[in-house]
Amino acid sequence: MIKSILAAAALGLAVPAFANQGDARKDAQDKAKDAVDNAKDKLHTDSGLTKAKRHAKKMGRDVSRQARHSRNDVKKKIHDATK
Repeated sequence: MIKSILAAAALGLAVPAFANQGDARKDAQDKAKDAVDNAKDKLHTDSGLTKAKRHAKKMGRDVSRQARHSRNDVKKKIHDATK
């Protein structure tokens, strides 16, 4: 019984560490995907539906990135205001 309690406690402490990717890591992944998209645009390797899907995904990444940065700015302003 003690082993199961310890395992549950360890799992409870470990899960948040794996669940939360850092915003810098997400930005780096988005930047890498954007570089691939830009290369495909310059090489004209796709067209039609695949190009539209890729551009839609890129717009989604841009919106997510802006939301992350806005959220972090708000958190920083609140933290600075409450010092």
